[in-house]
Amino acid sequence: MQFRATKIANVFVIELDVQRDDRGFFGRGFCRDEFERQGLATTVVQINNSLSRSAGTLRGLHYQVAPMGEAKLVRCIRGSAYDVAVDLREGSTTFGQWFGTKLTAENRCMMYVPEGCAHGFLTLADDTEMLYLTSAPYSAPHERIVRWNDSRFGITWPRVPTIMSEKDKSAKDFSPENHASGY
Repeated sequence: MQFRATKIANVFVIELDVQRDDRGFFGRGFCRDEFERQGLATTVVQINNSLSRSAGTLRGLHYQVAPMGEAKLVRCIRGSAYDVAVDLREGSTTFGQWFGTKLTAENRCMMYVPEGCAHGFLTLADDTEMLYLTSAPYSAPHERIVRWNDSRFGITWPRVPTIMSEKDKSAKDFSPENHASGY
């Protein structure tokens, strides 16, 4: 695996080292030792799989606060999505910054989103399927949501979302008092 640093501390785009032969290819999607060398979370307690039927579907920006903060390793396994991380870690040198990248089934890239960062994605193709590994189980009391177009962050999405859940539609702008941190 190749870990490409982004402008946000500890957010990485990860590319598979692919070994090809006449059968196709092989590549590791996760290796505890390689993640440990990068200082990243290596515990996986939950694997989530989502399917978005229509291009323009937005999911996010979600995160969980301590003690249920979660790191995520996100990959698109069908279709295409614009994946975004926003640094909400108090004291971080990149606090308030965002990073986005296109994840597709074809490029097989993944994004690592550490604890304390909000995460979301916007589908760019119909029938987009995302798979993500998390370091903590889902915990409703610890979940927080930030509005996808919060002007504080100025995220440049590749298109305007057309479909989102009621929970995401009603999300508020980021507020430090609603962000019980610990990061």
